[in-house]
Amino acid sequence: MNTEKATTVAVNEKEFRNGVMPSAQLSKAACEIAIKKTSQKNVKQFAEWELMEATTVIDVLKDLGTDAPPISKDTQDFLSKLNGLDEKEFNKQYMAAELSNHEFLRDFAQNYIDGVDKKLSANEGEIFHVANLALFAFTEHVGLCKEIISEI
Repeated sequence: MNTEKATTVAVNEKEFRNGVMPSAQLSKAACEIAIKKTSQKNVKQFAEWELMEATTVIDVLKDLGTDAPPISKDTQDFLSKLNGLDEKEFNKQYMAAELSNHEFLRDFAQNYIDGVDKKLSANEGEIFHVANLALFAFTEHVGLCKEIISEI
């Protein structure tokens, strides 16, 4: 998934929204594969919860005016790779990718929150609150991913 560190600070709400959307789209697609492919209890449960989260994030971002870009070639290649793995290797790579993606999203959200001028317009205020809620979920999912990875 996303192997980059969130070194770029989103300086406005639109950059934040546009930075989160592709990661949410990728996670949603990977979770849909995971739910069908794995029988490992904790991986499956994580994928079900993550699918709800990714779907909600995408829906909220769309409601706030964010375009959903087409899935990139790299993302398509990654999803194809996941589909071709046996279950044991799939579980390892899927969870490692989810960990990486959530670390990126956690850092990206924190960078955005830290850089926001507290005098926000109504729309910017909504995004700021979404970012704060998302930060909680992203941070929690980093912990869950690490726990599951240690089990498998």
